[in-house]
Parts: sequence; C-alpha cells; structure tokens
Amino acid sequence: MSDESNVEQHWNDVYAAPADSLGWYEPESSTLALVTGHSSPQQSVIDVGGGESHLVDHLLDLGYDDITVLDLSAVALDRAQRRLGTRAQQVTWIQGDVTSFAPERTWDVWHDRAVFHFLVDENRRDEYRAVLRRSLAPDGVVVVATFALAGPPRCAGLPVAHYDPTSLAAEFTADFEPITVDELAPARVGEGDQRPYVAGVFARRA
Repeated sequence: MSDESNVEQHWNDVYAAPADSLGWYEPESSTLALVTGHSSPQQSVIDVGGGESHLVDHLLDLGYDDITVLDLSAVALDRAQRRLGTRAQQVTWIQGDVTSFAPERTWDVWHDRAVFHFLVDENRRDEYRAVLRRSLAPDGVVVVATFALAGPPRCAGLPVAHYDPTSLAAEFTADFEPITVDELAPARVGEGDQRPYVAGVFARRA
C-alpha cells in the first residue's frame, strides 16, 4: 500500500467517528466571514480539505453557486453529501490529495481551514503552494487557517505545525500579498472547536 493510500485510509478511519466528536468540528464556520468578506456569491470557491465542514452549507445558503469541495477522505465527502441531500448536486466533489491535485480550472477563492498545518515537511508545503498557484484565478484570494502557537502538538493522531500571524504570512508572501493575517476566533463561543487558530487572507501578487 502506498503512503498516499495509508494516509487516505487514516482519514477514512478518522471520519468514521460522529461528526460532532471530531476535534475540528464547527456548527458554524469560523472562516465564513473571511470568505464572504473577500468575495461575492457570483464567484467560485474551492474548499480544500473541506471534509464534512459546514462551510459549503453556509455558502449555498448565501447564494454561492460555484463551489468545489476537495478532500482526501471519500468517507468525509460522502457524509457531507448525505447531510446536504439534494443540495449536494449543486456542489462539485473531488476526492484527492491537495498536494498532488491537478486542477482543470481555476477558482476565485481558495479556502483551507486546518489542512496546511498538517504539512510539517517543507517539500509538502512547496507542493501545496504549487497547486495553489495553478488553481487560483489571477484576481483570486486565498483564505488559510492553521493552528496558532498554543495549539495542540498533534491532531487526528498526526503531528502539526504551528504559526503566528508573522510566520503564516511568511509561508505565502513570495507569491501572495497579505490582506489580513490575525488570530481567528470561533464563530460560536463554547460550541465546536475552541482551539487557537490564526488565519490569513492573501491576494495574488501582480
């Protein structure tokens, strides 16, 4: 079994647990305001590592009609589709690893909550950024949220990297201009994931 197959099986096993028992579960997406504040419903969004995130539900509610969800776990994607019911037909679902994803189009918004911090190896982060550059429209924006410095050392049984606003911005500034990079508060205090995050919004450099 390949390393990628092992990782895929790991995440399928993780997502076998009830959604609200997963450490990153949010009943309301903490990054929703960052997406909607830097885009319009007429623009396209790709949620990488979207899994069972409710971001797609909120965007559909707001009239976004060009949404793609990419995740390594087929189990997570299936559960999200079953949750959405017939509305799942309005979304493009892609099962795959973001670091080896070969996009056939571009998007106006690239959204990632809690994928980038799993890329503890610099080569993997380089692969991620290469896919990002190919996937983002010329005037597109990037929304990335990761564990803050006080975040847990591991998540879902895997090691994670930690960032503050300065170090997160430094990961993207070669190709992207920071618009805002700051601490990320949970959407609902006391509900869902309350662990410390930082989030950045970036625009492609001219």
